[in-house]
Amino acid sequence: MKLFEPIQIGSMELKNRIVMPAMHLGYADQGYVTQRIIDFYAERAKNEVGLILVGGCWTELLGKGMDTMLRIDSDEAIPGLSKLAKAIHEGGAKCGAQLYHSGRYAFSMIIGQTPVSASAVQSKFTGETPRAMTKEEIIQTEKNYGEAALRAKKAGFDAVELIASAGYLIPQFLSPLTNKRDDEYGGDLKARTRFGVECIQAIKDRVGDDYPLIMRISGDDMMPGGNTYKEVRVYAPIFAEAGVDMFNVTGGWHESPVPQITMNVPRGAYVWLAENVKEVVDVPVMACNRITDPLLAEQILLDNKADLVGIGRALICDPEWARKAKEGRFKEIRQCLGCNQGCFDHVFLLKPVECLANASASREAEYQIKPAAKRKKVLIIGGGPAGMEAARVAKLRGHEVTLYEKTHSLGGQLNLAAAPQDRREFKNLVDYLSYQMSLLGINVVLGKEVTPEVVKKLKPDVIIVATGGRPLIPNIPGVDGPNVVKSWDVLAGKVAVGKRVVVVGGGGVGCETALYLTDRGSITPEQMIFLVNFGVLDLQTAYDMVRKTRNVTVVEMMDKMGADISRTCRWTILKTLSMRGVKMLTNSKVAKIDDRGVILENGDVLEADTVVLAVGTVPNSELIDQLEGLAPEVYAIGDCVQPRKAFEAVHEAAEIARKI
Repeated sequence: MKLFEPIQIGSMELKNRIVMPAMHLGYADQGYVTQRIIDFYAERAKNEVGLILVGGCWTELLGKGMDTMLRIDSDEAIPGLSKLAKAIHEGGAKCGAQLYHSGRYAFSMIIGQTPVSASAVQSKFTGETPRAMTKEEIIQTEKNYGEAALRAKKAGFDAVELIASAGYLIPQFLSPLTNKRDDEYGGDLKARTRFGVECIQAIKDRVGDDYPLIMRISGDDMMPGGNTYKEVRVYAPIFAEAGVDMFNVTGGWHESPVPQITMNVPRGAYVWLAENVKEVVDVPVMACNRITDPLLAEQILLDNKADLVGIGRALICDPEWARKAKEGRFKEIRQCLGCNQGCFDHVFLLKPVECLANASASREAEYQIKPAAKRKKVLIIGGGPAGMEAARVAKLRGHEVTLYEKTHSLGGQLNLAAAPQDRREFKNLVDYLSYQMSLLGINVVLGKEVTPEVVKKLKPDVIIVATGGRPLIPNIPGVDGPNVVKSWDVLAGKVAVGKRVVVVGGGGVGCETALYLTDRGSITPEQMIFLVNFGVLDLQTAYDMVRKTRNVTVVEMMDKMGADISRTCRWTILKTLSMRGVKMLTNSKVAKIDDRGVILENGDVLEADTVVLAVGTVPNSELIDQLEGLAPEVYAIGDCVQPRKAFEAVHEAAEIARKI
């Protein structure tokens, strides 16, 4: 595979083209390296990753993000960074430190003063207005970049990366939206590159021309009125001429109204941004964002769209991603879902980064799977994500495991969550865990419900109940009418739905049901392309036909639609629903349902052919009490305890299975 061919980045040779880009993990302590960080990166390094970039590492107080980010603003940080670099090298990977300055994305409450930027333009990301940097401050910041790079070199890092993406300080100088200066650092695009060029020169002055410098840039800011893929073709060559040895191309700013990393972004959607840069520079270029499949990564390289691929959250999800790809074990890869529940959501909640699908992420030392002290007979009831994860871990520890699932398929509610096209990545976890059941030789019994009598015959040492939940039926007059169906049945494709639909309940399930119902236009996108290419339809008519779907209204009694949806995914789902013409009514309580549709308490009538109930979930907990005393150990995990997200279910399963 070309993915595993070596490549030269300046004076640094990488053994392959797989790069783990810098991501905020939240594992640092007051900016210093912790054992948790070392364990996390060491696990990835020993599994065939070519280059690991760590950070962002803030270069000065004014550029600080938060205390849980790494610092490189002082020599006091060098000993910890040296331990980290040593651990990565021992694993067989090269490493680089990302030099970070947040500019106007800094929070005054964290840095203790007003943030700085090219100009005093308010940040929608923080809500704060920075002050414009003086020339003296600009020069000092450039020097600080140089000193930070030298510390990275002293610590043993093989390279540094200068972040000039996502709307941080350098892009704030590059963009006409945030740079209103009338001195030599403002004006036309070439003038706006001056700060970035001088930062590059300051770094090279301190570490030497032969020390590799990577630059992470936005291939398109995706900000109305900002720099686009056209402008990047102008400034990328300027930065290359100044001394950049490789470009790491991503997209967007934190304020961009375009999704970047959520699961509704098609895989590889932004590879063209890297290809665009590659056309105008003579140094290696890396493609990023939503590259989760090694076969896709390979195709990107074979098509010469990029020279390297950035594998970020996919390596959080499966630290063995690269090794499994090299060995051709593609079905064994635990693919990233793009759900954001444990990673990006945790960043905004000021919590350490974890992973829905990989409970070991950030607990590499603690969650090593070790043989059980005593082999036990384990019965798991329920084949959803919690049940399968418990079965997987228990089997790896040496237990005899049998899993019962009363339906004829594994996956539980994740199959429903994956029904909308925009949420189909949830199926990745179902596929991975299902394959693990087969690979590990776990005895799976489908289509049979477990009763106390069944348990008595099996005589298990341990019972893990993972029976999940069931739809809540609200106490609303008319709820049992012939035009009323459950959201779960809709998502499972079990019921017919009319053209006019009212979804009662605007939580995650209700919004996903609306997504599912509006997925089905009169033609598919593939059909649209075919018909347009052959001149049967003009582009606008075809596009209108794709969008021609049901008339859907979602009714929510609370004041917020999708309140339980992942924080960093919610806006993308609501925006999609809005673009599809879905009406979303909050603070609206249903009084009754009749043959007309839904009648609200205020008297409004929402006419509907079909009313879909999506008001919540209740635990399937009845079996738990019936099993008391039928095994020495009985545990309950997941929604049968309390309905929550898949994240909690998988993590509970992993924890229990490591204890038995």
